[in-house]
Amino acid sequence: MTAPQWSTPTVVPPALFDKPPNTIAAPVTLLDSALVRLLPAVPKPVVQLFSSRYIAGATLAEAVECVRGLNDGGKMATVDVLGEEITHEDETRAIAQAYDDVFAAIDEAGLDSNVSVKLTALGLDLSYELCRENLLEVVRTAAGYGNFVRIDMEDSSTTDDTLRLYRELREDGHDNLGVVLQARLRRTLDDVQALADLRPSVRICKGIYLEPGTIAFTDFEAVRANFVRCLDALLEAGCYIGVATHDEWLIGESLARISQRGLGPLAVTSSSLRDIGCASTSPSVSTGTATRCGGCKRTRRWRGQSRRRLQAASSG
Repeated sequence: MTAPQWSTPTVVPPALFDKPPNTIAAPVTLLDSALVRLLPAVPKPVVQLFSSRYIAGATLAEAVECVRGLNDGGKMATVDVLGEEITHEDETRAIAQAYDDVFAAIDEAGLDSNVSVKLTALGLDLSYELCRENLLEVVRTAAGYGNFVRIDMEDSSTTDDTLRLYRELREDGHDNLGVVLQARLRRTLDDVQALADLRPSVRICKGIYLEPGTIAFTDFEAVRANFVRCLDALLEAGCYIGVATHDEWLIGESLARISQRGLGPLAVTSSSLRDIGCASTSPSVSTGTATRCGGCKRTRRWRGQSRRRLQAASSG
């Protein structure tokens, strides 16, 4: 297996109120949208150029320096080891072991950062038990460093197993574990209610996977409405919530609900991936809400993630 390469973000969250409420911060250009449609035929160097806003860098040392810069700006960070759609067990174990280096680097540098994991990278498509074993290794390693792991949500074919694994590990006493839910999916409000007894740590996002209308909302405003419904349900359940969106209207709605409940920065975070919607004002500065920014480690399988990020940005 080829050793994975590192990539990290330079993230500036979008301004909250400097645009009309129905606009999205810094929509991608028409060229970006065209690139999404043509991506399968586009040479890798070109894809790398356009995806560099989402995935960038080459070494763990660069990741550390980028996270340090985010921390210096009052922002927390999340590091993700990418390796989706793998086909061999040894690759999954290598990715799980790579997180050992991540946690060691975070601890040695004294960084304010946790990690995210994609279960397909840990072998979910190969074997549920293999994935569980790898995830457990990462979670235990994190606990040894006093750190935290969040399970990223992938396409709908993985949702049941993702939530099953999350519940199993939480019920086994692994409290340093969170999950992501996607407002685009019609089932998500039911999933919030099903998880409520765990008082889960949840990052709520729109979702970047294009799913059929039978299981997902495809209308822009319908996704927004479901996002707000799910957010209200999470707040009602007393969950720790990460609001992950570049949609300034949703950020404003989220902050209003936070304010109404008298919640502080330790109860809710606002998440932003890399530098989409660069602006001089961030949620952490203007509201006192903690801001967590995304980072990632790139393997040779970064291409799929780049495609989905560009697709999501081009569709708002």
